[in-house]
Amino acid sequence: MNTAVDALFHNGRFTTLDRGQPEVGAVAVREGRLVALGDRASLHALVGPQTLQVDLGGRRVLPGLNDSHTHLIRAGLNHNLELRWDGVPTLADAMAMLRDQARRTPPPQWVRVVGGFSEFQFAERRLPTLDEVNAVAPETPVFILHLYDRALLNAAALRAVGYTRDTPDPPGAEIQRDARGNPTGLLVARPNAMILYATLAKGPRLAPEDQRNSTRLYMRELNRLGITSVIDAGGGFQNYPDDYDIVGGLARDGELTVRVAYNLFTQRPQHEREDFLRWASMVSPGDGDAFLRHNGAGEMLVFSAADFEDFREPRPDLPARMEDDLLGVARVLAERRWPFRIHATYDESITRMLDVFEQVHREHPLTGLHWAIDHAETIGPRNIERVRALGGGIAIQHRMAYQGERFVERYGAAAAARTPPVREILAAGVPLGMGTDATRVASYNPWIGLHWLLSGQTVGGLVLTPEAEHLDRETALRLYTEGSAWFSGEEAHKGRLAAGMLADFFVPSEDYFSVPLERVKTLSSLLTVVGGRVVHGDGDFAALAPPWPVASPDWSPAAHDSGRYRRWQPAAAAAACCSQPCTVHGHRHAFVATRSAPPVSDRASFWGALGCACAF
Repeated sequence: MNTAVDALFHNGRFTTLDRGQPEVGAVAVREGRLVALGDRASLHALVGPQTLQVDLGGRRVLPGLNDSHTHLIRAGLNHNLELRWDGVPTLADAMAMLRDQARRTPPPQWVRVVGGFSEFQFAERRLPTLDEVNAVAPETPVFILHLYDRALLNAAALRAVGYTRDTPDPPGAEIQRDARGNPTGLLVARPNAMILYATLAKGPRLAPEDQRNSTRLYMRELNRLGITSVIDAGGGFQNYPDDYDIVGGLARDGELTVRVAYNLFTQRPQHEREDFLRWASMVSPGDGDAFLRHNGAGEMLVFSAADFEDFREPRPDLPARMEDDLLGVARVLAERRWPFRIHATYDESITRMLDVFEQVHREHPLTGLHWAIDHAETIGPRNIERVRALGGGIAIQHRMAYQGERFVERYGAAAAARTPPVREILAAGVPLGMGTDATRVASYNPWIGLHWLLSGQTVGGLVLTPEAEHLDRETALRLYTEGSAWFSGEEAHKGRLAAGMLADFFVPSEDYFSVPLERVKTLSSLLTVVGGRVVHGDGDFAALAPPWPVASPDWSPAAHDSGRYRRWQPAAAAAACCSQPCTVHGHRHAFVATRSAPPVSDRASFWGALGCACAF
């Protein structure tokens, strides 16, 4: 009988999060799971001639990160279409990227900047103006989505979507108009964000083969950051089963490098109950395998329960019919033992939702169902206890790192100091998981969220919470690992490193436990392992990893990503070279302005419009 293991990873400092064996030097893997942990000497007998042996060079090793609320399936289908401003330190740099991408994007395609950034991350502390967007992209449609509050469309995009003076404002939203009634290109959620998403959905889609490539690239990008698992919370315009074909095909072909537990998000307002009844006849929770499995319903259960989290606008009051709508769906789910999660930002909304869930619980107990409230920024002590009593969990994200300044403007610093009340939730014993809600608001980068948990800071540098509310590094890590595993019912399989658990772990670029706090948000992975298989390698480990897929189509922003902004840079550091950045080139005067061809033939009119002060 062959007792040799498939792989031995040794000479590391493995943080296991297993309280019985908190740190080991080596782990052995067989058939995708950990079979033994200890030091190399104690595991040497398990090594055979075919065993892969990896010397970790004394580096820290952590359990794979698990994003408990994200939108990987949708993001994967669109990754190769999107220009990312995540971590870009100046608006000038962002606009240079936009200009370059507009030049290479062929008609009828758009340039799309879809979330992952905040105006406050830029040294200029603002968004671009519509004049600036039109100047760098006069012919190519451009769509820029900022959080849940607004979208900027250039003139070409307005023509592409067909918005004119005769287009009415949809409910809860505004198409900004000039003095003659013509749309300017600014769409504003007040606070209903559906106009933003519906407009984005009008853009061209990738061909299926490019969607497959796009999804593979996006998963590799997550692996680069140490992510090995996610819970996909569905999304608007993400139809089941059609929009799941790509991820399903990758799973069948063994090409997933991130484990995905997916929830189903209702697609038809006032027909939500029919959606879930239809899906219940097609799929059951747990269907699939360790790489792709169904996880129940949500985050949208009924559209009347959507309390849009736009902190520029007053809190919305949910319609009176919400309880009846939600009761009908919640009964269907509880009767069939479908786990569910529901989007809820405000305590006032959560109060009404819990009234419904308590009624359902009396008819069909929710105990053991692993149901959850998503977001819960302003949840109060009474509702935390009600969630605990019903056996629910709370999945939080670092949305306040992107919207904290606007929250303080509307509700004050004192309210922001407990938004969300992380320590209160932990003290109550309610299951708590951490995620990103990527990619339409926050970045998919988990290290921005971990930095926020540790520091209370927004990406713009505003400290929202007092030091006493900041988490220690182990507690924060647990929320992103074993905490998240609860939300897919997989606590026995992932979140810790112990015998029998899935062999999912990574080597951070610096020691998470000792790196200075400000550098936590710049961390990435040198080596990421999923099921004992190396899926990402950098530096000393690059040769162990499969090559990155070549992005398609060739004009895709992903094909031209130099990686320059993959590590988050503080705006203050970016601004250190001078007091006044150029509006186009930022603080890259010497490199960009002297080595780049101007984007239009008439330099004076172009640079004059954007205020470039660089010398040629």
